[in-house]
Amino acid sequence: MMTGTPIFERKNVLVTGGSGFIGSHLCERLLKEANVICVDDLSNSSIHNIDHLLQYPDFEFIKFDANKPFEPLDFPELEKFKIRYQGIQEMYHLACPTSPKNFEEKKLHSLWANSTSMIATLDLAVKYHAKYVFASSSVVYGPPTAEKKIFSEGDEGLVNHLSPRGCYDEGKRFAETCVETYRQVYGLDAKIARVFTTYGPRMKLRDGLLVPDFILDAFEGSDLVIYGNGDLDQSLCYVSDMVDGLVRLMYADTSVSLVNLGHDQVYKMADVARKIIDMANSSSEVRFENPLVFLTPKGIPDLRRAKEMLDWIPLITVEEGLRRTIDYTIAHREIIEMNDPDR
Repeated sequence: MMTGTPIFERKNVLVTGGSGFIGSHLCERLLKEANVICVDDLSNSSIHNIDHLLQYPDFEFIKFDANKPFEPLDFPELEKFKIRYQGIQEMYHLACPTSPKNFEEKKLHSLWANSTSMIATLDLAVKYHAKYVFASSSVVYGPPTAEKKIFSEGDEGLVNHLSPRGCYDEGKRFAETCVETYRQVYGLDAKIARVFTTYGPRMKLRDGLLVPDFILDAFEGSDLVIYGNGDLDQSLCYVSDMVDGLVRLMYADTSVSLVNLGHDQVYKMADVARKIIDMANSSSEVRFENPLVFLTPKGIPDLRRAKEMLDWIPLITVEEGLRRTIDYTIAHREIIEMNDPDR
């Protein structure tokens, strides 16, 4: 089969989960230098996230379930990218539902995303000799404890594989094993990004993800609901920083196969909620409710490897990131409200 080296000016890059929150921002970034094939079945994302990209000839959206083997040559709309001759140079695999509120409904989808879609996408990478980056999760480290809150890539996490959320937590561990096995067997240039909590424009609404719902509720004067108590905290990485980290990982030397991506500063979510109330000049209050199964405490990333090997650090402060997210919400409020499931 063809090599992973492009023979035309622009390389071909495939992004699964490309109409999701992080995926849509990644597709937008990649369009600066590549032909982008966005694959998504829209089961947990929105076509509105990529509406602004559909006009570009170097971008093509394919509605397809990444759990099934994907053959680009079967899609006439991709002929313009000359895949038969050019091949595919890079693949970013982001397709996986992350829905705190609807986690029970998405359990099988999570299971498939962390198993069958891994095999399907890795097989495609082998076929086209494509470089491959997988968006894993910080959940593989297990929950933080009083003794252990900062996690580095060498730490072995303790995950309850039979818990109500085992299909996601243990699923991500198995997914990482798939990537490493293909590296060992096929010599595939495949890398793993352990993604910590990320936020910004285009996050899914009313899904228990806190930040986007905080902003909507603040504008409406409704209570900002935190699923947990006042001690619930998270590291928060703005989406443009996360996308930059993923792209740098793709370009990195093959010796870099695993890296944490996130922010190493931690914020209490009650404080974040109050920041948003102040920024929105809102009269809203903060209210606490019982924790969601999927929304559990997470650790803090040790970013030394990312800093040393990728020359990457998160640059956007939480104040600036929240401001950008609020500005986006104001500018797109009509569309956002139209797609708000609680309306």
